[in-house]
Amino acid sequence: MKTLYRKFIAATLVILAISIVLSFILTNWVYMTSTKGKIDRQNVVIAEEIAHGLENIHSSGPTYETYLNSMSKLGYQIYIVTESGEGEFFGQPFNKTELPEEASKVLTDHDVYHGMDSFAGQFLMMGHFSNDLENTVGVPFTMNDQNYGLFLRPNNKLLFSDIHMIFAWFFVAIAVVSITGVIWFAKHLIKPITKLTEATREITRENFNFPLNIARRDEIGQLAESFSRMQEQLQHNDEARKSFINNVSHDFQSPLMNIQGYAELLQTQKLSAEEHFEYVQIIDQESKRLSNLTKQLLLLTSLDQKSYPMKLSEVKLDDQIKETIRRHQWRLEEKEIEVSYKLAPVIFKGDPELMVNIWDNLLTNAIKYNSHGGSILISLSQTETAIVVVFKDTGIGISEDTISQIFDRFYRVDSARKRDGTGLGLSIVKQIIELHYGEIKAVSQAGKGTSFTITFFREKQREE
Repeated sequence: MKTLYRKFIAATLVILAISIVLSFILTNWVYMTSTKGKIDRQNVVIAEEIAHGLENIHSSGPTYETYLNSMSKLGYQIYIVTESGEGEFFGQPFNKTELPEEASKVLTDHDVYHGMDSFAGQFLMMGHFSNDLENTVGVPFTMNDQNYGLFLRPNNKLLFSDIHMIFAWFFVAIAVVSITGVIWFAKHLIKPITKLTEATREITRENFNFPLNIARRDEIGQLAESFSRMQEQLQHNDEARKSFINNVSHDFQSPLMNIQGYAELLQTQKLSAEEHFEYVQIIDQESKRLSNLTKQLLLLTSLDQKSYPMKLSEVKLDDQIKETIRRHQWRLEEKEIEVSYKLAPVIFKGDPELMVNIWDNLLTNAIKYNSHGGSILISLSQTETAIVVVFKDTGIGISEDTISQIFDRFYRVDSARKRDGTGLGLSIVKQIIELHYGEIKAVSQAGKGTSFTITFFREKQREE
């Protein structure tokens, strides 16, 4: 398997190789189109100056040779040829000493030979360093009434001075340090990704506590931080899932066992009419409880999966709330609870069936956990930006420690709240409200009552 580390190194080396090739091509293009001719012309000027100096000597002999040897020591290779074809070399010898036919025009036509400009080396720019007599410039000159040709090129060995060697080692050092740095950086870059891979494997084994210990401020650090938050959320979801299964199993088993137990009693024992009616009534209550739990679970599942078919229409919230109060009138009278409400006429675009669930759950809880002879206050108001609904009761209340958990699934505050109900009502209410771009908040005090405030934001609905 190709690891990211190897891919990074390979990609870096490939980029480096491509950069070198492209740089070589570009450098060759600049050399061939501009630099090569410029170098040729510069050397022609030098050759002409040397030739002019020879013409001023006016004689051969020691002075002639001394002058040319002096020029060769300054870093030039020189070849002097006569009309008869006799030649003499000064300075570093050439590897190849054959002149092309074009060079003969220096003697016959007194033309300048541009061999450095026309020379075609095997590797283009590298031909500049070819130590061939053909790769020279040639100029004619006259000395002692005889025609001569002077061919010249810079000495390759003297081209590489100490400063050139320093630059060469400088570039070698840069290349070595760069490649070493890239390898180290790749390893440093891949290390946290390797840790994230290990953490991912641990998550598949349901281990959500794998320590990452990645303290970075770059994108990988942000990824690690997001991954840690995901770990925490997955752990929370896993615990919630197990708790959910536990609670569902318990809440299903309890009414089923009651139904089964009282059904067996009805079948096997001789019972009085009063006992028979009592057992049948218990079975009826438990079956209704089971049916209610099933409906709530199906609704909750639909809301979770965003698959609930929302049927939006204009809903008169004040009429809905009044209708909910009328449906529960017998329970209010039974506990002698006084209901007062102040409902402004409000039209809201929502799902009527889901909205009924909200009012039904809140009013049922307000009645169920209210004291005998208590009161319930319901208000409905609206502004340009929001609709606000408040349900306030004088019931047993909820402590500050548990108020934040009442919207969790299957959460029931104490044994007084476990007599009936499923612990799903407020969770469903919260999800329905959020589906309608709203929020719900609860304020409570133990022994004094609870207040639920629902806010629907008009702006969010418009944006949607």
